[in-house]
Amino acid sequence: MWNYTDKVKEHFFDPKNAGVLDDANGVGEVGSISCGDALRLMIKVDDATDIITEAKFQTFGCGSAIASSSALTELIIGKTVDAALAVTNQDIADYLGGLPPEKMHCSVMGAEALRAAIANYKGVELEEDDHEEGALLCKCFGIDYGMVERAVKTNKLNTLEQVTAYTKAGGSCKTCHEKIEEALAEINAAMVAEGTMAAAEAFVVGAAPKPKAPASPIVVKKPATASAPVQISPLAAQAEKARPAGLTNLQKITLIQKAIEEIRPQLQRDGGDIELVDVDGDTVVVKLSGTCVGCQMSSITIQGVQAAVMEKVGRPLRVIPHTALATA
Repeated sequence: MWNYTDKVKEHFFDPKNAGVLDDANGVGEVGSISCGDALRLMIKVDDATDIITEAKFQTFGCGSAIASSSALTELIIGKTVDAALAVTNQDIADYLGGLPPEKMHCSVMGAEALRAAIANYKGVELEEDDHEEGALLCKCFGIDYGMVERAVKTNKLNTLEQVTAYTKAGGSCKTCHEKIEEALAEINAAMVAEGTMAAAEAFVVGAAPKPKAPASPIVVKKPATASAPVQISPLAAQAEKARPAGLTNLQKITLIQKAIEEIRPQLQRDGGDIELVDVDGDTVVVKLSGTCVGCQMSSITIQGVQAAVMEKVGRPLRVIPHTALATA
């Protein structure tokens, strides 16, 4: 389990500006539910001043994705679109007091969604992005060269491990590692030519691995849990079937049950409860009871459970309520 700062937990348990912005004039969408993370950022820009007056988000992903999306909206509201474009994924991480290295891709997703939303507002195409299958560096997560290039240049990445942590590229089947390394070497070489990276720091295909960059600062009072029912998933759609995770069905059910047992105390404190009903492939059926039944936040609770079991099992899963058993 990763440790998170108090600021991350604040934005996870009480996300700011979550929901739909009906009169948005700029919308950016990145990620894929089948990959475990997706984000829609909606902005409302005053045409006369170019100032972002409102921003809201909908996200499907882990607690870091929720916190990063929430932080992003707080960072950009009140800024002009040009000033907002200067906001980087590192700014998002810094605002949160740091993110674990393995979760930095959540801040990158926020920066990418912001870029897409502003382009949508301006009515321009992101010409350098190419998501055609043949042009993707990582097909598993839909990561193209442009996204990797921006992450590498913004964060001065120089190892394959860092690229995976910041973009998720290469984090699944690993067949794209060679292409990613070639791209990384090319981007680092360009950075050396631009004077933004020392030649000794640049990645070279076949050379000895570079030392790891220091992790973002983490200030922790106690380990956070993934048990909070705060997942926001208005992008709801059934996740694609994931590749086998190497778990037996019994092991998977045991992990799911453990995740649910970790969630129950918080729900019980609020007069609700949850129990596992069935596991059918990658679909998990749960029963909500007590105050959780009919609560306006029940759908958010379900998505919070989904985030928790996905993190525990380590693969995409779909959690649905057993409505036939849920009675007031």
